[in-house]
Amino acid sequence: MKATVIHGARDVRLEEVPNPGLSTGGDAIVRVVAACVCGSDLWPYRGVTPTDEPSRIGHEFVGVVEEVGPDVARIKVGDFVIAPFYDCDMTCANCRNGVSTSCLHGGWWGQSDRMGGFADGAQGEFVRVPHADGTLAATPEQPDAALVPSLLALSDVMGTGHHAAVSAGVGPGSTVIVVGDGAVGLCAILAARRLGASRIVAMSRHADRQAIAREFGATDVIEERGDEGVERVKALFDGIGADCVLECVGTKESMDQAIRSARPGGMIGYVGVPNGGAELPIRRLFGTNVGVNGGVAPVRNYIEELLPEVLAGTLNPGPVFDLELPLADVAEAYAAMDERRATKALLRP
Repeated sequence: MKATVIHGARDVRLEEVPNPGLSTGGDAIVRVVAACVCGSDLWPYRGVTPTDEPSRIGHEFVGVVEEVGPDVARIKVGDFVIAPFYDCDMTCANCRNGVSTSCLHGGWWGQSDRMGGFADGAQGEFVRVPHADGTLAATPEQPDAALVPSLLALSDVMGTGHHAAVSAGVGPGSTVIVVGDGAVGLCAILAARRLGASRIVAMSRHADRQAIAREFGATDVIEERGDEGVERVKALFDGIGADCVLECVGTKESMDQAIRSARPGGMIGYVGVPNGGAELPIRRLFGTNVGVNGGVAPVRNYIEELLPEVLAGTLNPGPVFDLELPLADVAEAYAAMDERRATKALLRP
């Protein structure tokens, strides 16, 4: 089969790799219907995270089950399924506690699993899925093709934006700042609106992303950053800042922006993958009673909550995919996102 392999900075290739096979009893083979490039994939693409040897890449996909192992009870051949950006069994203590990203038996796509099998990267034609009954969420029936982008968003960005909002305590009447206008930040806006926020400010400098932010529920847009950005925020919120700030980037600068945009006693929900020396200023947090909560989003725990609304058409994160390409053009998908010509690129094998 064909699958994406990263060789180094700005060097991704579609290559022939071995077809996956069942090996552990509880696994499944999924034919990928749609995958995508994630903002976190850009860290190795840009060389920020080094690539020591060629490796498979991609961690978001939806598809149709082709085969299941003899121990699989819930997932069936022919099911249309959503895979979170990690493998989990949904039975261990951490999964039951709502933190499936810390599954005691799980792992990550593009790597060997803990049972000696290989979990293929998502940017390919097929994926072997360990713990199929836990990892995969099946839709009640085959979805309309128009729903595929929104269903794909549940594999990562919609659930991650939701996690930022939940972690920050967004609820009816909350005032919200969203730092970051990538796909996660845009989905965080959608999540904040869904949870009842009364005012949502998107911090964005890009007209195309501002348009999506407005569509998703942003009431205001701030283009300034740093001290000017903080001044603009405080001017909107009684000189003190917002109740909740959703940090969706992961850099030192974005975290500083988030913390200084929260009112005393406010809460930061952070989901940006930390890079660039991001650290917490404990003295400032202590002095302002600003809280920080979040981390790697346990999106598998949120799928059952969000899926019915996507299927009903009342929750539509699909517009974050503003570029669709065949898998053969995966290198262009990475380049377009790296150069900010696309918010998020969807790939169809």
